[in-house]
Amino acid sequence: MPRSIWKGALSFGLVNIPVEVVSAEDRKEFKFSMLDKRDFSPVGYKRYSKESGKEVEWSDVVKGYEYEKGQYVVLSDEDFKRANVKASRTIEIQAFVPAKDVSPEFFETPYYLIPGDRGEKVYALLRETLRTTGRIAVAQFVLRTTPHLVAVQPVGPALMLLTLRYSDELRAAKGLELPAAGLKEARVTAKEVDLAKRLIEDMSEEWDPSAYKNTYHEDLMHRIDEKVKKGETHELTKPSDDDAGERRTAKVIDLASLLKQSIDGSAPRRSGAHRRPKAGTKPQLRVVESRGQRQPAKRKRA
Repeated sequence: MPRSIWKGALSFGLVNIPVEVVSAEDRKEFKFSMLDKRDFSPVGYKRYSKESGKEVEWSDVVKGYEYEKGQYVVLSDEDFKRANVKASRTIEIQAFVPAKDVSPEFFETPYYLIPGDRGEKVYALLRETLRTTGRIAVAQFVLRTTPHLVAVQPVGPALMLLTLRYSDELRAAKGLELPAAGLKEARVTAKEVDLAKRLIEDMSEEWDPSAYKNTYHEDLMHRIDEKVKKGETHELTKPSDDDAGERRTAKVIDLASLLKQSIDGSAPRRSGAHRRPKAGTKPQLRVVESRGQRQPAKRKRA
């Protein structure tokens, strides 16, 4: 089981559930080395004193708050805990809200909550009550000295904790160049709306997250293996002409015609109803403008 990154209690009312927080992410990431392009020697980073210019060991690094120019208060891990003992040890539920009321832009990172010793029954009680009421718990707690707004909700047999953005951390859309609100103002016709609805219906299917794969990691590893086999371990390659040809200006023209072509080219219908295309084979509606003429790009299949 993954190592827990926080231990404490999930609290609501007078009820406390001992819990541990475990990361629910398994990111596929590359670790690249920074190299000097002249001789491919590794490039390192040093922590150094701005006063003496000498390197500083991690064991000598402390956290300081500059309360006046050049004047600091040093804070230890114990100081962060003592500042608000309850916040550092408790996930304090402040409200239960309908899950549908929390917009997607607020969600950030997922974690699992695991019940601690003798907390299984109350854990299960909260999980099933949230499930039957269609609500999520909104709470605040401190993780690694950083305060977080979080949502606690049931996912299968587990309670999942998802960090949320505070409202003042989201930028408003004001000032962005966006199409006018409303069909008439955006110059969208009823025919285009009807065709778009038909295309969406043709491409509709049940949500299956396992049907979608991130192939970038595999593709890049294939490229790395290819370069190693060819002995191109120190070669600085440039993008091919084909790659450059992909960069074209997107511009929508004759939208109704493109929508109709997309519908005609999608999966055949079954018994008068729309057949759902298989996952990973959806037609992509994309328009490109090339020199000399404008034409819809061919649909790609993943």
